[in-house]
Amino acid sequence: MATALRKPEMSAHEWEARQQLAACYRVFDMLGWSEMIYNHITVKLDDEPGAFLINPFGLHFSEVTASSLVKIDLDGNKLADSPYPVNLAGFVQHAVFHRNLPDAHCIMHTHTTAGMAVSSVEGGLRPTSFYACNFAGQIAYHDFEGVTVRSEEGERLVRNIGSKRVMFLRNHGILVMGRTLPEAFIKHWSLQRACEIQVATLGMNVPPLEVAPDVIAVHQRDLHMAGVPGGAGQADFAAMVRKVDRIDPSWRD
Repeated sequence: MATALRKPEMSAHEWEARQQLAACYRVFDMLGWSEMIYNHITVKLDDEPGAFLINPFGLHFSEVTASSLVKIDLDGNKLADSPYPVNLAGFVQHAVFHRNLPDAHCIMHTHTTAGMAVSSVEGGLRPTSFYACNFAGQIAYHDFEGVTVRSEEGERLVRNIGSKRVMFLRNHGILVMGRTLPEAFIKHWSLQRACEIQVATLGMNVPPLEVAPDVIAVHQRDLHMAGVPGGAGQADFAAMVRKVDRIDPSWRD
């Protein structure tokens, strides 16, 4: 599938980031992770310190295109003309992480049914499946404080995530971040699968089997041996983009 021509006012780096992020929104929609016009995926523009891309508030994930993404700074100011507003809750939550965590290149936050369900139970994600074992000991938790529109909550978000890069927002949803968008994507995909399996398992009305800590340690140690060359999530995300392209390539515009 041919790539749409870059807009002349944008750097090559920005246009590449826009295309990748727009594709990701379409992939999320294809996988059933849309939530009306809400939720957010953001990426930093590494050639413009303090700048990042976010979805235009009012568009469904299935409508997002490379050129419709909104470029803003860490204070919420638009850095390029756009007819679209930015959702305050998305800005507050994502900007605080982009500002304080240098390795948080891409941040994804969703309200999937399974993710919200697991975020709303005591103990959160339990090590009862292959995918859940990927995250054992690597998940942070943040208590629900209402809709995230107050900047002062950001201090607690940063404190609670600490050195981890996966978080359950209790009673709210899931949040993952990565050094690249594909890395964040494969984290989100794996965490979503873990949540779906936990919901299904606990619905069977029999006690689930939890994996022993020593087995989890071996599992996490050896995960890289099953990975595809090219970087975390790269091949997985590329496969999903090819599938989206066969459905509707308009995200490239």
